[in-house]
Amino acid sequence: GLAAILWPGVTLTVLVLWIGAGFLVNGAFVLGAAIVGRDVQGRSWLLLDGLLGIAAGILTFLYPGITGLVLLWLVAGWAIVSGVLQIAAAVQFRKVIRGEWMLALAGALAIAFGVLLIARPGAGAVTLALLIGWFAIFYGVVLIALGFRLRGLASLLGGEPQVARR
Repeated sequence: GLAAILWPGVTLTVLVLWIGAGFLVNGAFVLGAAIVGRDVQGRSWLLLDGLLGIAAGILTFLYPGITGLVLLWLVAGWAIVSGVLQIAAAVQFRKVIRGEWMLALAGALAIAFGVLLIARPGAGAVTLALLIGWFAIFYGVVLIALGFRLRGLASLLGGEPQVARR
């Protein structure tokens, strides 16, 4: 997080690779979920979402010299399309699972993120690098606080926290 804030220009190169890897990993997991859930209604939406993520990752690695604006459009487009597909999957899943609204909410947040990137392209990719830097710092602080909280809980319980088993 600090590196992204201190050197946002250098961070852009890493950002391209990081986003490409994120697309690939996300796409692979979503594709895996679609394949494993053979009998689940709506899995075709997840299949399409997974393939979209993998394609976006491959394109990012094939063209690493893309400009910040193109990167913003790629991220925005992926977020919007992925969000729409997540909402469509949530509608299909409502008959199968409870809590499908969380998938729909995630889809709505992805759409909002994509729209914000399109609405403010002049802010540039450097701003995106700065936002990621601040996010990394706050996210890390929250996870560290959670770690201390869990450690304190473990000491109150008289040992290490137990993992819930099904």
